Amino acid sequence: MSANNAIVVEGIVKRFGDLTALDGIDLEVPRGTVLGLLGPNGAGKTTAVRILTTLLQPDAGSASVLGLDVVRQPNAVRSSIGLAGQYAAVDENLTARENLRMVGQLTRQSPSTTAARTGELLERFDLVDAADRPARTYSGGMRRRLDLAAALIHRPPVLFLDEPTTGLDPQGRNDLWALISELVSDGTTLLLTTQYLEEADHLADHIVVIDHGRIIAEGSASELKATLGTTLVEVRFPTVRRARIAARQLAAVGPTELLEAEATVSIGVTDSGRALLDVVRLLEAVDLAPKSFNVRQPTLDDVFLQLTGSAPTSDPDESRGAA
Repeated sequence: MSANNAIVVEGIVKRFGDLTALDGIDLEVPRGTVLGLLGPNGAGKTTAVRILTTLLQPDAGSASVLGLDVVRQPNAVRSSIGLAGQYAAVDENLTARENLRMVGQLTRQSPSTTAARTGELLERFDLVDAADRPARTYSGGMRRRLDLAAALIHRPPVLFLDEPTTGLDPQGRNDLWALISELVSDGTTLLLTTQYLEEADHLADHIVVIDHGRIIAEGSASELKATLGTTLVEVRFPTVRRARIAARQLAAVGPTELLEAEATVSIGVTDSGRALLDVVRLLEAVDLAPKSFNVRQPTLDDVFLQLTGSAPTSDPDESRGAA
C-alpha cells in the first residue's frame, strides 16, 4: 500500500441476503488519477461506490480514502469527498443558488466562501440564467450539472461520479468530460462508473472491469484493447445460421466472437492481411459466402463484450443500492 494512493480497497465483501454484491475486491487509486469502474448490470459498481462514500458498510475487508477508514472515520471521509450519483440529488423546490448554498452549509463552509464558490460554479456549469429558478423547472441535463456543481462546492480532493453523464446529450457529455479533465489536472482524484465505454477510454488512467462482484480484468485502455489482438476482422453473413457455422470454422484464425444480432463474426488478429486470406480460404472450403468484410482497431466495447458477454447498460436498481 502506497501513501500516494488516494483510495485503497482490500478484500471488500458485501452481501444482500443471499446475493453477494462484492466478493473480495481490491483497488488502489493513486492521487490525481482517474479510475474507471466498469461492469454489466448488477456487477457491484454502485455498491463499491456506496461503501467508499460511507453510505454502506462492508461485511468484510477494509477501505480507506485519503488514509481515512470508511467504517471507523465516516465523518472525516465525507468531508473529504464529493459524490454525484446516477440520479441528480437536488432539492427540486429550491433554486440552483439555494441548493448550492445549502450544500455549502452542510459541508461547513463559511457564508462568504459558499457565496463565492456558488457564483463560480453557477457560471462554470452554465446555470447563471437559471440560478434563481426552482430546480423542478430544469431539464435533465441542467439537473445533472447542478448535481455535479453541488458535489464540488467544498473543493473535495476525491470525487466519486456514478454514471455522471446519464441523460446528457453529446454536447453536454463533452462539456462534462472537459470539466473532469480540468479537475484532474488540478489534482483531484476521481473514481468513475459509466455505461459509456468511450468515456472511460477518454478519461480513465486505469480501468477495472468487475462482474458478479469480482474483478475480471484491469489495466489501461490500451492494455485491455491489446488483449484482443491489434486488429479486429469482422465478417458479416446474410443469416445468423451461416454466421454460427462460420464462427466454428474461423476459430482457426484467431479468437472469435459471434454477434448474433448482427449475424457477424469478429476475429482478433495481429496480421490483418494474412488473416483476411485465411478467412477467405476457410470460408471457401465450406462454401460460405460472406455479406461483407470490415477491418478495424478494437474498442473498449469489444473488450467488455468479450469479458462479460453483454453490452454495457446503466442499471437503475443498482444505483439505488442493490448491487
